[in-house]
Formats: sequence, C-alpha cells, structure tokens
Amino acid sequence: MYDDVIALMTKGICACILLHFLEFLRLCASSKGLLTPGRGLTQGSQSPRKQGVFYIHEACSPIHVNNVRDKLREIVGASTNWRDHVKLMEERKLLQSFLAKSQKGLPPRKMKDSYIEVLLPLGTEPELREKYLTVQNTVRFGRILEDLDSLGVLICYMHNKIHSAKMSPLSIVTALVDKIDLCKKSLSPEQDIKFSGHVSWVGKTSMEVKMRMFQLHGDEFSPVLDATFVMVAHDSENKGPAFVNPLIPEGPEEEELFRQGELNKGRRIAFSSMSLLKMAPSAEERTTIHEMFLSTLDPKTISFQSRVLPPNAVWMENSKLKSLEVCHPQERNIFNRIFGGFLMRKAYELAWATACSFGGSRPFVVAVDDIMFQKPVEVGSLLFLSSQVCFTQNNYIQVRVHSEVASLQNREHMTTNVFHFTFMSEKEVPLVFPRTYGESMLYLDGQRHFNSMSVPVTLKKDYVVAP
Repeated sequence: MYDDVIALMTKGICACILLHFLEFLRLCASSKGLLTPGRGLTQGSQSPRKQGVFYIHEACSPIHVNNVRDKLREIVGASTNWRDHVKLMEERKLLQSFLAKSQKGLPPRKMKDSYIEVLLPLGTEPELREKYLTVQNTVRFGRILEDLDSLGVLICYMHNKIHSAKMSPLSIVTALVDKIDLCKKSLSPEQDIKFSGHVSWVGKTSMEVKMRMFQLHGDEFSPVLDATFVMVAHDSENKGPAFVNPLIPEGPEEEELFRQGELNKGRRIAFSSMSLLKMAPSAEERTTIHEMFLSTLDPKTISFQSRVLPPNAVWMENSKLKSLEVCHPQERNIFNRIFGGFLMRKAYELAWATACSFGGSRPFVVAVDDIMFQKPVEVGSLLFLSSQVCFTQNNYIQVRVHSEVASLQNREHMTTNVFHFTFMSEKEVPLVFPRTYGESMLYLDGQRHFNSMSVPVTLKKDYVVAP
C-alpha cells in the first residue's frame, strides 16, 4: 500500500566491492548528527576520518560529478538533443518485456551493490567553481541539491541493474526528500567535495537512499551533510509502478539501517495521517493559536475586529516572496520533464531570499525536509513559486515554498511540490503572527517541522552554506 501511495505522488560505473563497507557503516552510525532521527546542526565535536576510509579501492575511484547525468542518460537511453526525445521515448516502450511481473522474480541485492562515490573537484579543477560560487565566496547549496538528486537516481539504477539489457526498463524518479541535515562544517569553494551513498531500504516499488557529503580539509575528508531520499520505480514509459530488486542487509549495521528505513516509512505515514489538511489541530496547538490571537487584540477597543501586532512581530502575510520560471528544455531530466534538482534549487534560493529579507541578515540553512514531489513538471510549463515565513523562534526561520504550474494552453494551476527549509539567522528575528485561520494552519505546520529538529545550537562563524 505504501509503495502504491508513493508511486502515485510522482508521475561505465562499476558495482564497488567495498572491503571496508561495514566499517563505513559503523562510522556513519557513530558520527554525531548523521543517520540519527535528530534534526539540525550537530552539536559536539566532529572528528574527521582519514581519507583512506572513503577511497575503498583503486577500482572504485569516485565518479566525476559531471559524468553522473551522462551515466544516467546512458542507462536510460536518453539523448542530449531535444529534437530526438519523442523518438527515444517511443523506443523505450520496447523495454517493457524486461519488467518483472513480481518482486519475487528479481534477484536480491546488497547495500554494497549500489554504493557509489562522486567527486566534485572544486580544488583541483578551478574551472568548476564558477557554477558553484556565491558572491560571498562560498558554495551554492542549491547546486548541491541538484547533485544529490542526480546521485540518488543513479544509486537506485545501480541497485536495479540488469546485465542482460543495454538500457534499464525502469524509470526511477525522486518521490520525496525525507531530510537533509547539515553538520558544523564550512563549505569552501576551493576544496574538493565528495558524495557517497547507497540504497538503505527497499519496498516493492520504492527505495530509500542514504547519501553523505564530505569536504577535504588538509588531507582528510570531513562530514558536511547527511541526506535521506525516497525514490520510486515506474515502467519504461514512466506511467505506472514497477517492481524493484529486494534488499538483503548483511550484518548488524546494515540490519539497523534497514530497520531505520522501516521506521522512516512508518513515521512518514503517521505524519501524513496527522496532516492539518486531514485532522484538526491538537488541543495544545489550538491553545497556542488562541493565545497568539488574544495577544494581538487592541486593549483600547476590546473588540475581536481590532488587532495590533505585539512588539518585535510581523504579520505572516508580509513575509512573502514570489517568483516565476519558464520551464525550458535545458532544465529537463532524462525523461524529458523538468529536473527535480532544478526545482529544489529554485525553491531553496527563493526561500533563502525570503529568510534574508525577513531576518535582516544573511541566513544559513540548517535542515531541509519533507519535500514531496506530487506531480511532474512538464517542459514548457509556467512554474510559480511562493515562499513564506511560517514560523520563527529566536534565531530560527522556518520557510515554506509552494510550487504550482500552469500550462501555456490553459490557466489552470496545479500544485507540484511543497518545500520546507529551516534557516538560522546571525541575529534574533521577529516573531511571525498569523492573521487568518489558513495562516494559523501554516504556522502550526511550520512549528511541527521546526520541532522535528534537534536541540538548537549557537551559530558559529564557519557556517557558510549559501544559496
């Protein structure tokens, strides 16, 4: 049932033999703030691990980041020429015969079968920096989101690799960005970055992918972020769900990762069932909203109609920013729809600008979570992004970005994505107050996402993650 729900929401690399894979998983589990339920910037020391831990074997040297999308095109059979896309999609129909009739007909895979490392050589290849550089001489986090999205899809294709077929019959797409948590590490545009990841849990048609990011400091790679994505497999025409290879964990570390994947699935289902679009707020939440409402009543008039803001507060309706994107073929993915990483980058950059404008200082991303890809965005669509501060506390700003599209043929708007970003400002920010019932629900939803974060920490000067 869960795989069906996920499926409805979305419409040569070597398989490395990891000699130290169990040790890698142990390090993942032991690193504070990584692979844990807690959210947000990690407290405590972050002891960098030796570079050799991540260079497992010479034959498994990292893939260059520029080659990831080329590998995806090769696996799917996509072309870089927009004029050829209709013909190539027709050819993919012939791959339907390679699809399994049930999951039992697919050979089980191990976590090491999908493990991949990708190198972003900002230090050794300076010509790459321009694409990733901000005006503050930091790394554009929006570009990192694009790289994570492509890597997650590639990892899933490695898990479902069919040696007898030249191209994969599966259409694997991003269904959900479950969470991205950042550690206390700066991002320098002059040091190499490395990504690694593997499939950590498998359902019938969906897969959970764990990814990590490191940056070179001296001769060691230090953790930067930990990400969990959920991917789904569709048939060769990207129309209906398709079965994926089962996953067999090896050893207690992998079994714990798989168990955590099951818990994540249950948490997502529970969170969805408690959505404010389905259920009324809790008694505690209703009290919160009522107290906020009472604090805005004008004591001079003693009227429910006359409302004034408390000191150091802003009406939520005054915290909005909007943008419009024309979806050109240049931003298409291998299935000729708009690349999910592009959508995340645009949403993040708008959210960052919103937090910057609201807080009056440069914000720093703390966490990204619960990005749900409800509908694909077709090439040629008009993409409307609306960003709004929906919750604040001390130095923290919770921003929600709503994405919808309209075709050029009609004016009907459809929601495609909802993005949630948590930022930390350099100084304390104003309180945000809802004026309407709808805004009150947005406030509570933002509060829920913020409360999923771990204990807040003090902002350090080396947090330089920028748009």
